[in-house]
Amino acid sequence: MRASLIQIGIEEDESVDSRRRRVASLVREQAGADLVVLPELWTTGAFAFESFTAEAEPLEGPTYEAMAKAASDAGVWLHAGSIPERDPDGPLYNTSLVFSPSGDLAAAYRKIHRFGFDKGEAVLMGAGSELVTLRLPETTIGIATCYDLRFPELFRGLVDTGAEMFVLSAGWPERRRSHWTLLSQARAIENQAYVLACGTAGTHAGVPQAGHSIVVDPWGEVLAEAGSDEEVLTVDLDPAKVATTRELFPALKDRLLGLEPPRR
Repeated sequence: MRASLIQIGIEEDESVDSRRRRVASLVREQAGADLVVLPELWTTGAFAFESFTAEAEPLEGPTYEAMAKAASDAGVWLHAGSIPERDPDGPLYNTSLVFSPSGDLAAAYRKIHRFGFDKGEAVLMGAGSELVTLRLPETTIGIATCYDLRFPELFRGLVDTGAEMFVLSAGWPERRRSHWTLLSQARAIENQAYVLACGTAGTHAGVPQAGHSIVVDPWGEVLAEAGSDEEVLTVDLDPAKVATTRELFPALKDRLLGLEPPRR
């Protein structure tokens, strides 16, 4: 299985329409990959809070249309990162979109854990409530977004619904880059699953981004890691390694907390 993580460089003077065209072109260049992943809120920048309301779009808006076509043109499964979604009957959401190689919407995930400590995203956007997994031909992916990485119970829940690979889009800040790497490895080790975490380069509303998109295997080994600049990180994965790891070191079978109590 070949995966490509497109670590986009956000330029603040670039229009959203121009960025959509550029990103669609980058996706098309990944024809031959099985899965392509984009970062969080790449149309606006994850820290450009003042732009969320103005740039919010319906689920099937211009980014949806551009990314559906790009997925179809390239013939890839595309995790198109996330958009500020405007729900006509509710608040904004930080919503990830996944398209099939035919360009159909295969999954949508509204970010559960909102960052900001009563500011920014935490007050501007609503919280999702549903875990989302998706079966690909090679594996089952579980979807998470940025700040979700700090909440291991979400990933346990994804494992319990069949996830063997976590696909995470992010706009993670440079000042906490060490946490990004450490937590990506931790989520892989404790769940014996792959982690594909795609971040951004550049600066979001004055906040330097960490970059360093990363792919971690079920043993916690870093298979590939990007630098700080815009980059496409491509790696070949063996989906069977998840089952092998869980069989050789069956730690998940020894879980006690968070499970239904034994019946007597």
